[in-house]
Amino acid sequence: MLFCHETWKLSDKLTSMCRNLLSLFLMAAAVCAGEDYKIGPDSERQPGVPKGVVTKYSWNSSKLFPGTNRDYWVYVPAQYKGDKPACVMVFFDGGGYVSETSGYRATIVMDNLIHKGDMPVTIGIFVNPGVMPAMSSDKQARYNRSYEYDAISDRNARFLIEEILPEVGKQYKLSSNPDDRAVSGGSSGGIAAFVAAWNRPDAFHRVLSFIGSFANLRGGEELSAMVRKTEPKPLRIYQQDGSNDQNIYGGNWYIGNQDLYSALEYAGYDAKFTVGTEGHNGKHGAAILPEAMRWLWRGYPAPVAKSTKVIQRGVSEFLDLSSKWELVGDGYGFTEGPAVDKQGNVFFSDIPRNRIFKAGLDGKVTIFKEDTGGVNGLMFGPDGRLYACQNKRNRVVAYSMDGKESVIAEGTGSNDIALTAKGEIYYTDPGGKKVWFIDASGKKRVVHEGMGFPNGVRLFPDQSMLLVADYSTRWVWSFQVQADGSLANGQAFYRLEMSDEVANAAADGMTLDSEGYLYVATNIGIQICDQAGRVMAILPKPQPGAALTNLVFGGAGLDVLYATNGDKVYKRQMKHKGVNSWTVGKPPTPRM
Repeated sequence: MLFCHETWKLSDKLTSMCRNLLSLFLMAAAVCAGEDYKIGPDSERQPGVPKGVVTKYSWNSSKLFPGTNRDYWVYVPAQYKGDKPACVMVFFDGGGYVSETSGYRATIVMDNLIHKGDMPVTIGIFVNPGVMPAMSSDKQARYNRSYEYDAISDRNARFLIEEILPEVGKQYKLSSNPDDRAVSGGSSGGIAAFVAAWNRPDAFHRVLSFIGSFANLRGGEELSAMVRKTEPKPLRIYQQDGSNDQNIYGGNWYIGNQDLYSALEYAGYDAKFTVGTEGHNGKHGAAILPEAMRWLWRGYPAPVAKSTKVIQRGVSEFLDLSSKWELVGDGYGFTEGPAVDKQGNVFFSDIPRNRIFKAGLDGKVTIFKEDTGGVNGLMFGPDGRLYACQNKRNRVVAYSMDGKESVIAEGTGSNDIALTAKGEIYYTDPGGKKVWFIDASGKKRVVHEGMGFPNGVRLFPDQSMLLVADYSTRWVWSFQVQADGSLANGQAFYRLEMSDEVANAAADGMTLDSEGYLYVATNIGIQICDQAGRVMAILPKPQPGAALTNLVFGGAGLDVLYATNGDKVYKRQMKHKGVNSWTVGKPPTPRM
């Protein structure tokens, strides 16, 4: 029996009980009927179909997986002429797919489908996981498969992009268009295929996963939640699993696949999930490989579209998903500290070049101030002056609009800054692990000490709470502001999502909107938290490979989000409006 669905297309009247009964029926069918999946004619050699060439290679020079050796095979279809770039499809656990006597017989399938025009001319790259050889026969080797495949970091994707694809590209013309690239695998290779495209949608848009290990082997169970929260990416995903897949210490594979597919469906992805009755093996996957490949490449060369599905309490609550980031300016040393004036112009700092720039409402970027002493964080005060953290000079200063500089405080490190409607100042001192307060008379004092790395600092819209990002952890702290400016009742309140292989979320600059949502610049993008401290949405970085440092709402309507991102500054239209230091307003009561 084969149960195939794109979107669990069951009647809206079908209850969860019926779905449970369906699952039980599938499991019973597997036990009672002993479903026998057989390969079809597309997996057999056919008369008149030209045969591609397979060549075996070894890769022993990895910098991303040092010390490892691995085999890989390159399949070149007969139709490849070398006059234009070919599409690319990567198979993890390549040795299990490339052989003509294996269950999958992937090269035979590719020969037949390319010949029929059901998929484009595609070079197949079949890559085995790495093994670090033992130093001697009485020592154990290190087997890298789980480390490479089950991890949810971008390391495996980078291995393909930075090492294997360039190496194969020395002999063959490979397309760099992500719509021309697919990645596939089974079990741990199945999650590896998804993770490669998820982390690097600039490189891969098509995913084929058989019996994927979306379980807690190395954090894979987190992916479904990330799919729900993150702005949709232009990916097409085909999943297969069996209702009798394994249920072990890391989780239940069948449930894990259902969970991921449910998230993909929720977020509006172009996704399909085919369910069979097998266990943790490749029988079903091998039988449907031709069908899956046709689905994956259907409509080519039309690009894979990004979902624009409107979801309540999701990313689409904050922005129109058809919108894009716009470049404000580039070519800077390192951008930081965006701040908005009363007209909606945005000022930002270039730390290494000691400059402050103004991005005007007319779209022009001009230099506002030079020789700034390594100015980092900026914020306009109610008096119309631009307050700044002079990092290299260990002081806080203010600039009038004619560029005149006034020293506000000195003798301490300063990183980011927030002002109250009364003109009082809070600023962070990461090196001293302190948060400082300057009252209306100009006296400064420490109001919090001991946080790992206090970084971004902002006041809640009604200025009743001070929020401080701890760069060294995953937390943004919330403090209640007392009448004298002191801080009380501090809690590590906002829990941020984290990428793999890092010890922190790298929470940097922040901003808030008028409804009390907190926007935090982190190493995985802009994380938007509700008033209860939960991440609701994640916007990937405009410039993926560079540090995302800070955020502010600007524009005449205060509804354009500006982001400082490495050597560039970007902006994007939002549905919500920001707040400033001179306007105090209580946000609506949040949903709990």
